[in-house]
Amino acid sequence: MGSTVHNFYIDPKKVPPEGSPKVLELISLGAGVQSTTMALMAAKGEITPMPDAAIFADTGGEPQHVYDHLEQLIPQLPFPVHKVKAAGGSLEEVSLRVRTSKKTGNRYTKSLIPAHIDGAGLMGRRCTKDFKITPLRKKARELAGIVGKQTKVLRVRQWIGISQDEIQRMRSSDELWVEIVHPLVDLRMTRQDCLRWMELNGYPEPPRSSCVWCPFHDLTEWSRLSKMPREWARIVKFEKDLQAAAEQNTGSAKLSGLPYLHPDRIPIDEIDFDVPDKQMDFGFLNECGGMCGV
Repeated sequence: MGSTVHNFYIDPKKVPPEGSPKVLELISLGAGVQSTTMALMAAKGEITPMPDAAIFADTGGEPQHVYDHLEQLIPQLPFPVHKVKAAGGSLEEVSLRVRTSKKTGNRYTKSLIPAHIDGAGLMGRRCTKDFKITPLRKKARELAGIVGKQTKVLRVRQWIGISQDEIQRMRSSDELWVEIVHPLVDLRMTRQDCLRWMELNGYPEPPRSSCVWCPFHDLTEWSRLSKMPREWARIVKFEKDLQAAAEQNTGSAKLSGLPYLHPDRIPIDEIDFDVPDKQMDFGFLNECGGMCGV
C-alpha cells in the first residue's frame, strides 16, 4: 500500500466536455485521521492527481490539539490550505444566541446540534451543513471562479476522507458543478489502515476531529475528553449555557425539555464513564453530511 500510485474512480458521465475550464481537485480537510492520511498520501504522490488545494472548514468547536495538528500539517503539504468559517460566528456562539422573532415576538434559539431533549428525542441538526458544507462550498466556488447562478459544467472534484469502514456516510453531490469522490474507499482503506500508513511513513498519529461537545460522541471519546481539563471545562460550560439559552425560548419555540449532550439526559459532569452500559453508541455513522470526524 505504501508505494502504490492510485487514481481514484471518476464517473465517466461527469467528465467535462473538451475545452471546459479546469476541474479543481480540492480536499475537504478535517485534520482528523482519515483526511490527514489522504492529504499526506496525495503529497507523496500515492494518490493522484495532485490536489490544487485543501479547505479546512472551522466550526470553532474543535479541541485545541486539532488546531495544533493542522498548523503542523500545513507546511508538509505542497498545496495551499484555505481556512474558512461560517458567517455570523462560531457554532458555539450561534447555538447559544437567543433571538426574537419579528413576526411573533417569540424568543428562540436555533436548533443546530443534535442535543438530546429530555423526553423528546433529538434537537434538529444543521451543524454540518451550515458550518462545514456551506462555507466549504462557498470557498470552492470562489477558487473555481464560479460567479452568479450555478453552472452545469463540472468545475470541482471534492475529496472526502471517509474510509472503507464508514461507507454508510458516503454522499453524492447535490450540485452539478461539484463531484464528490472518496479516495480512501476506492483504496479499501479503513481507519486502522490510515493509522498504519501514518506510522509506517514516520508521521505522528493524528487527533480525532470533531466538536468537543458533539452529542454523537461515543463512550470512549467522552471518557477521553473528561481527562482533558481545558476541554472538559468547556464542554460542561457549553451544556449549561445551552440549557440556559433554551429556557428563554417562548411560545411555539419553547422546547419540551432541557437539551443534554449525553443520551442519558443527565448533566455531562455527573456521568460515570467507567460504566460501559451507560451510553448508546451513536458515533459519526449518523452524521448528516459525511464531513465530520475525518
